[in-house]
Amino acid sequence: MLVEKNAPLQSCNTFGIVAKALHLVRLKSEADIYAVLQDPAWQAAPKFVLGGGSNIVLTGDVKPLVLKVEIMGKRLAGETPKAWIIEAGAGENWHDLVTWTLQNGYPGLENLALIPGTVGASPVQNIGAYGVELQDRFDSLDAVDLTTGQAFTLNAAQCAFGYRDSVFKHASQPGEASGAQALGLKDRAIITRVRFALPKAWKPVLGYADIDKKQRQCNVDVPTALQIYEWVCEVRRAKLPDWKVIGNAGSFFKNPTVSPEQCEDIIQRDPKIVHYQLADGSVKLAAGWLIDACGWKGKSIGNAGVYDKQALVLVNRGGSANPVTGGEVMTLAKAIQTSVYERFGLRLEPEPVVV
Repeated sequence: MLVEKNAPLQSCNTFGIVAKALHLVRLKSEADIYAVLQDPAWQAAPKFVLGGGSNIVLTGDVKPLVLKVEIMGKRLAGETPKAWIIEAGAGENWHDLVTWTLQNGYPGLENLALIPGTVGASPVQNIGAYGVELQDRFDSLDAVDLTTGQAFTLNAAQCAFGYRDSVFKHASQPGEASGAQALGLKDRAIITRVRFALPKAWKPVLGYADIDKKQRQCNVDVPTALQIYEWVCEVRRAKLPDWKVIGNAGSFFKNPTVSPEQCEDIIQRDPKIVHYQLADGSVKLAAGWLIDACGWKGKSIGNAGVYDKQALVLVNRGGSANPVTGGEVMTLAKAIQTSVYERFGLRLEPEPVVV
């Protein structure tokens, strides 16, 4: 087992923030995980799991042992009368998996194209876009308990998916019942493989303005999965910066959910607010619109800026030569939160993990 010391992390986080891991291990297989957990020098040490680094803000060097997940592999693991079961290693690039599934005739993930990050991170965040969330296509996952070294499998119910949320984002509480499904798994587990149930009776998921506009422009009544994939990629590339060119962590804030009464109150003051009715009767507001309405689009604090094409995205204006710091990113984020709260009475919640 090779432990890298003072490993640079600038290329391991999509913001391009300069930081080091005091110690880092690259995990290519489950065997590598067990080697770490059985090593007397590391088995009891605090650990930090790192995937593609697309959902983190590094505010300094990382002191816990960094476990860099690089477990690869994609395959058709099985099928049911209703679905193909696709399995992928946690270290696989998410967009590459989406592309591979479509190339091999397994539709269902096309609305989630071009989301940065790895397969292993996708259930942690319950990623979603254009009317589809990971939980809609999820079958099960394999993981290893970093405390006990035991391998376990979780189904969708045990993952406790919510809006950009899962059991992996919550710490266990004293007095909870035993069993992985009853515990918060934050900082406790490492995901190794994820399986997806992709529908054989596939239907396009539409209804978002940007995608509907593409459909009208192409004069297509019933689009194919590949067409939706291409439209999603075009829309995302037009709206969002490529992190390889301009460092960023994608959407920085969650879209807040309010009651119909709260929404109506805001509409009275701001009739143009972008909002979406949810199945449970609540209303989702577009956080990017709220931020833009507060005048933040294109503004900067130090080398941290708000992207001029999409106010929901914070960017690294300093590039690789003079990169943004985690402190600058969080100062900007807190200033935006204050503005939105003062104007709308809403508290925006960041999506990335602050380390």
